[in-house]
Amino acid sequence: MQLKIAVLGGDGIGPEVVAQSIKCLRSVEDTFGHKFTFTQATVGAGAIAKTGDPLPASTLDICKQADAVLFGAIGAPEYDGNPKAKVWPEQGLLRLRKELGLFANIRPVKVFPALVKQSPLSKKVVKNTDLVIYRELSGGIYYGDKIVDDTKTSATDTCTYTEAEISRIAHLAFKAAKGRKRKVTLVDKANVLETSRLWRRVVYTIAESYPEVTLESLFIDNAAVQMILDPNQFDVILTDNMFGDILSDQGSVIAGSIGLLPSASVGTDFAMFEPIHGSYPEAKDKNIANPVASILSAAMLLQHFKLNEESDAVVAAVLKSFSKKIVTADIMGSSKYGTDYVGDFIADNIMELDGSFNINDENIDLGKSTII
Repeated sequence: MQLKIAVLGGDGIGPEVVAQSIKCLRSVEDTFGHKFTFTQATVGAGAIAKTGDPLPASTLDICKQADAVLFGAIGAPEYDGNPKAKVWPEQGLLRLRKELGLFANIRPVKVFPALVKQSPLSKKVVKNTDLVIYRELSGGIYYGDKIVDDTKTSATDTCTYTEAEISRIAHLAFKAAKGRKRKVTLVDKANVLETSRLWRRVVYTIAESYPEVTLESLFIDNAAVQMILDPNQFDVILTDNMFGDILSDQGSVIAGSIGLLPSASVGTDFAMFEPIHGSYPEAKDKNIANPVASILSAAMLLQHFKLNEESDAVVAAVLKSFSKKIVTADIMGSSKYGTDYVGDFIADNIMELDGSFNINDENIDLGKSTII
């Protein structure tokens, strides 16, 4: 297969972890006989410095001409601490999602068997955790009107959802649940928000078309508590843009490190793959960032194009790095291995699988987490 992949490293550690994903995709090329063409483009703080725009037209054009986008991270401290800034890096990512029509963000949360002790929660609580968050990505408060009054003492952010926006991601979540444990949990704040009440009306109507799937609903505050108390009660979590952002970061705590969790953002015509973590500017250029989330995002990219054996081979190599304790310090404490070394090890161990390694035995089948 031939694929054109736009590479947006972004800010902070983004370029470093994406470089490891590219190594792994190059290894997949060599092992399985594919051809991947990578085109680099700028976004975020780096793009602002060069062009004044966090998403230059040239970058957007490269993304629209590609088969998929591999994204790193976005954000810079000089903008985080400056509320007077008229432009900031995150605007580029929000606009990119909107321009590409990426309405569904899919975030698997798995506790890797070899790393169960790394979770701050008890082994009994987190063992076998396997859930996936379907986060609506193109609507809600992140894209609503933002108003500051003339005195600068009052601000308003509006949250708007339509039935069509809710319906399209709800169908994806129910279809995913059919291939998993057949349960969908809708997370909202329907006791307070009118948009959440709309979510309930739409989702409960759609649920009638999926009688084999159980639907429950939880308020966001209770859902956040339940994810910590008993994450195994969840299968597919369906929620809006802001609640999904919060819950997926909380999911990283269950897994033991935010450096472990990948994501896919998909729409009708385009798809983007990125780790859920931020730009971690304190670690920039120190060769300490965990590349696993980015590498597993590349595995999701392969799966998106139905290259399932290739995706499994990447995951198997990641699991081997865990078993050999070739990891960065964030998941096993003191470690002598850096970002580049871990990336090299995983890339070098991507190979065609045989009967000696059963990916399902390791509870790492990313395939059952995605309907892309």
